[in-house]
Amino acid sequence: MLPKSLQDTIDALGLLPGVGPRTAERYAYYLFRSDEKIAKSLIDSLEKLHSGVKLCPVTFALIDSSEEVSPLYSDPTRDKSTVLVVEEPLDIFALEQTKAYKGTYHVLGGAISPIDGITADKLHIKELEERIKKDHVSEVIIATNPSVEGESTALLLQKMLSELSVPSLKVTRLARGLPLGVDLSYADQITLSAALENRTDL
Repeated sequence: MLPKSLQDTIDALGLLPGVGPRTAERYAYYLFRSDEKIAKSLIDSLEKLHSGVKLCPVTFALIDSSEEVSPLYSDPTRDKSTVLVVEEPLDIFALEQTKAYKGTYHVLGGAISPIDGITADKLHIKELEERIKKDHVSEVIIATNPSVEGESTALLLQKMLSELSVPSLKVTRLARGLPLGVDLSYADQITLSAALENRTDL
């Protein structure tokens, strides 16, 4: 029914997560109808994606292919004795936007999920243990997602880090609880449970 080139574009866009058939059709038709420069710009950026981006060998954050290590690690103003552990590289950008954290990061590369074949040995946990000793890390902040997989990963990290021969190492977690501006009646049970568990003194 559709020209092959248009159908191929729809099929390719449909491979993206969260993009269903109708959305893929709208995207493809938009690219066809719009200025050809938009499509060419998209093609150019996609062609350079794999060659222009790589993982930092220390933190496993996303960096330019021309960089040796992440600027957030090599920056002398960042505190290497504090490491905040996240699941994915994009989590770093969300935390950096707060401008409230001045330490370094470590990306695990996912969360433990046996169903998906992701076990502890497939995450960058060993590299984290090496960094703790090499950089004389005094605090590890676990910032995994509040999901079943994230919680399982956090518990495993806590256990493994407690077994390291680093007596002064402090392991903490990001606080869980009620976000500002949310009424109690609208909060889910998991959030309310976390808020009760992490209550603070006044």
